[in-house]
Amino acid sequence: MESGPETIIIGAGMTGISCARVLEAAGQRVRLLDKGRGIGGRMATRRVRLGAGEISFDHGAQYLRPRDPAFRQCLEAAGAAEWEGAHEGLVGVPGMSALPRALAAGLEISQATEVSALAHDAEGWHIVTATGALRAARLVLTVPAPQALHLLGPRDPVAFALAKVKMRPCLTLMAAFAPGSPAPFDARQDAAHPLAWVARNSSKPERGAAAASWVAQAGPEFSQAHLEDDTQAVAARMLPLLCDLIGTAPAQALHVAAHRWRYGLVTRPLARPFVQDAARGLYLGGDWCLGARAEDGWQSGQAIARAILEAA
Repeated sequence: MESGPETIIIGAGMTGISCARVLEAAGQRVRLLDKGRGIGGRMATRRVRLGAGEISFDHGAQYLRPRDPAFRQCLEAAGAAEWEGAHEGLVGVPGMSALPRALAAGLEISQATEVSALAHDAEGWHIVTATGALRAARLVLTVPAPQALHLLGPRDPVAFALAKVKMRPCLTLMAAFAPGSPAPFDARQDAAHPLAWVARNSSKPERGAAAASWVAQAGPEFSQAHLEDDTQAVAARMLPLLCDLIGTAPAQALHVAAHRWRYGLVTRPLARPFVQDAARGLYLGGDWCLGARAEDGWQSGQAIARAILEAA
């Protein structure tokens, strides 16, 4: 078993990165594990190459409106830019994923590393992954609450708190059309429509002009009804809905794809910054602790790091 750092953080989204940054600045040895090929969680950008060039889709978080001055300072230092339009806010450049990458610069992160089992004993935490086992004195779980509950098991002492959190899925459509195609709006929000949020991704700064790219996120009823559908089938259902809104035909699409966010949005947060079992050196957090914003995740990570440092 590989000897690990003092703290292992599972999940390299906004919460994990925020926590690791504070711990590292205080001289702690930290390592992040993430099952994805990229980092950032729902601060995600997908890139596609067309004949006319590369295009991108921010298929998770669309923009940020920081309330905490410290969070705004972090985003601006990471290169965030203003997205002027119907929903003014800060966005990553050239995509939303640029923000977590900048915030995580220099941290030790193991990507494509999925954790399959956890165990605690007198030596600390034992973390089992497909590439081997790790050991750490402390463990921080920043994955969605249902995934944390699955890893720890329903009889774990923190399971009751995790079970209180409710999250819902979100299905996302990514579609591209030729430059100059209809663009009646930059962003549209309508909770009563199957596509609750629609954004012209190419209207954001430095997104390129190879195509008019759109991101549409389905509302709760549509997402739940089609959660287990094949993503190609989901895209085929969502594309006509998007085309009706923007005034074009599905046949005009240059690229179409869908993404399934199984735990896309928090509907009932925990209402405190994190969960802990100090005796075992276990901490759990995420946006699901405080709300549904990326900033909630950042604040949760900060609070966990402070608690670890105070205990140390």
